[in-house]
Amino acid sequence: MSIQRKTTLASDGISAEAVAYYLQQHPDFFELNPRLLANLSLPHTAGSTTVSLIERQVAVLRDGNAKLERNLNDLIETARRNDRLSNGVHQLALRLLGAEDPAAVVNALGTTLRENFMADSAVLVLRMPAPALEALASESGFLHLADPADPGLKAFQTLFESGRPRCGHIRDAQRDFLFGPGNDQVGSAAVLPLGANGEIGILAIGSSSSEHFHPGMSTDFLERVGALAGTALQASLDGG
Repeated sequence: MSIQRKTTLASDGISAEAVAYYLQQHPDFFELNPRLLANLSLPHTAGSTTVSLIERQVAVLRDGNAKLERNLNDLIETARRNDRLSNGVHQLALRLLGAEDPAAVVNALGTTLRENFMADSAVLVLRMPAPALEALASESGFLHLADPADPGLKAFQTLFESGRPRCGHIRDAQRDFLFGPGNDQVGSAAVLPLGANGEIGILAIGSSSSEHFHPGMSTDFLERVGALAGTALQASLDGG
């Protein structure tokens, strides 16, 4: 060790001998503090049969790079998913702007959920008077008209009170009301109240995957879909 190096150590109140002694007494020091290896600069001894510190440094750096790459890939996938969702909301807005009557609004909503949101199943339940949609409801598997006093709506009381979408597994009573009795191919769902306290109705998007919709996911895009759908339905029915 150089005189300059010894002086540096001494100025810190730690001698080189003390450091060496400590490392001898604690051979697992670098095992417990792997990040320090990335900051060490040591020559590599060719032909050594043991793993050198420089090899450990490489391993630590490689592991760090792998973690950064995974994080980057996660960020890229999230960005792509958000881009697809943003495009879906944009397409929905354009279709709703071009809808001239309540039936066209319902069809625009169903088409967007199928084509842009890749919904395995979807249902729109209206609990407000909609005589203009009775004919469409009778022939559509997407639209259902419910009596506001229907006891099945009680299963969504907390949803109406919160006024916000919910994602994840849904109770059997809710699933049967929305997608039909015994419809167990719906593994998870996003359920959106439409209008203040769900006064217009419910929009439900089902997935065959039990993990596709989960309580921890962001509901920002779903809230936008619900706001667009609710506003367009209300305006078209009031105008009709």
